[in-house]
Order: sequence, then C-alpha cells, then structure tokens
Amino acid sequence: MGVSGAWIGNLSALEPYRPLFIGVALIALFFAGRQIWRPALTCAPGEVCAIPQVRRGYRWAFGVVAALVLVALVFPYLAPLFY
Repeated sequence: MGVSGAWIGNLSALEPYRPLFIGVALIALFFAGRQIWRPALTCAPGEVCAIPQVRRGYRWAFGVVAALVLVALVFPYLAPLFY
C-alpha cells in the first residue's frame, strides 16, 4: 500500500501546520549545511569526511536537496500564476 502523490497533494488537513513544516525543513537544512561545510580540520585523517571526493559529493547532494526544498516552498505561491 503506497501513498499516491495526487492524494497527498490534495490533503489540506495539514495546511495549518505548513509554517511549522517549513521551519523544521529550514532548521534541518541549516544543521546539515553546517555539518557538510565544516572545515576538514575537524575530521580525523582516514575518516570519510576528510576525503575530498566524498565531501564534494555531499555538497552536490545537499545542493540538489536544498533546491528541491526551495521549489517545494515556493511552488504554492507560484502555482496560481500557471492556471
């Protein structure tokens, strides 16, 4: 049993909690970004966070996720302009 995207998109019972979800998403992005862009000096040699290719991949993935969250935050305000 899956949850359909069309069904969840019409779920308006959670609309009053939208500001709370936005705040939680932004706080989570803040802490994730702080962890990803911390200096490599805090990583011990040999740890995954000290490998440049892994750090680049984390930063790239974080940018993609941050862009998707931004689209999800802005979409309800821009959607009426398209129809």
